[in-house]
Amino acid sequence: METVGMSRGEIAILGVGMHPWGKWGRNFVEYGVKAARDALADAGVDWRDVRFVSGAATIRNGYPGQVAGATFAQALGWQGAQVNTSYAACASGSQALAAARSKILSGECEVALAVGADTTPKGFLKPQPGERPDDPDWVRFRLGITNPSYFALYARRRMALYGDTVEDFAAVKVKNAAHGLANANARYRKAFTPEEVAASPLVADPLRLMDVCATSDGAAALIVSSLDYAKKIGKARAPRIAAISTATPTFPSAVVEMPDIATDSAVAAPAQSFRAALPARAYEEAGIAPADVSLAEVYDLSTALELDWIEDLQLCARGAAAQLARAGATRIGGRIPVNPSGGLACFGEAVPAQALAQVCELAWQLRGDAGARQVENARVGITANQGLFGHGSSVIVKR
Repeated sequence: METVGMSRGEIAILGVGMHPWGKWGRNFVEYGVKAARDALADAGVDWRDVRFVSGAATIRNGYPGQVAGATFAQALGWQGAQVNTSYAACASGSQALAAARSKILSGECEVALAVGADTTPKGFLKPQPGERPDDPDWVRFRLGITNPSYFALYARRRMALYGDTVEDFAAVKVKNAAHGLANANARYRKAFTPEEVAASPLVADPLRLMDVCATSDGAAALIVSSLDYAKKIGKARAPRIAAISTATPTFPSAVVEMPDIATDSAVAAPAQSFRAALPARAYEEAGIAPADVSLAEVYDLSTALELDWIEDLQLCARGAAAQLARAGATRIGGRIPVNPSGGLACFGEAVPAQALAQVCELAWQLRGDAGARQVENARVGITANQGLFGHGSSVIVKR
């Protein structure tokens, strides 16, 4: 196998692991330990050889969740490794991975564990209660705008600007559900028809229940290392992380992003919207172009949002994502499969785990280990993820 391009700052993915998504009602630590142990076994690395543990934080699980790196290090057995905990809302997992990469590239360690896990409440995620006048989440906190309300506004924008239809949105759910059937870690493994999506309850017009992702329990973990270490243990051909982008928004912004209305910036005018800037930075760092991408794992909080991400990733022209999907290009077997894992449509949100889960899927795909959902000749994969208050990420993995 050839290696695509060559950029500085690459690290190897030695092993990946997950705890299946669902509503298990157990402590999040149990999920994270399972994912971490699976990643260690997949890597063939002894836990005592891991010298840095980078945890993605979960604010819903008390102090242990807020110091997740130390929590998982203790649960796996104290062995002296350095620890880190990162919180960036839905991009927490990629921030934890970025910290691990920095530690490896600085030469401070050769092998690191990045892990995230969550136990979530029933229903849609919402701001924490209480009076907080300085909370940056004020659009939701003060005005009561829920996540699905934002997703519906994004969907309405696509309909007004590009002529997308509710049938186009439903087709995204049908496609992702078909992909998720072959994923043992997915929470929902059920085929859907467009008629079943259309018959589900209306949540926020034009989006129905089957257009919006659920909240889930789950975990994901990666064992990453320097390229020299990978070569030393016989894994020189392991997939490589070529870029991790965590760019923040610029101002002025033509589109109101959740939950922030920008008021100032050091930049006079942006080259891209916030979401589009994330992969643009990743492409630049990895030294590749959108045409090099074999598959994408994107943050499909809603069906319509997946179409936005396809355009943000520059996999087609702005406004052309629905047409791309109608042609079957985003299915496994198509030109550019999107969410071969099944996406959040099949997994739901386990906030600190989901950015890591996307990278796990890319690693399986690039190794040729994805089974019935395998993308043929997968060589480069990219993720797209967004968190609240200017957080987001895009990770590029290549072989």
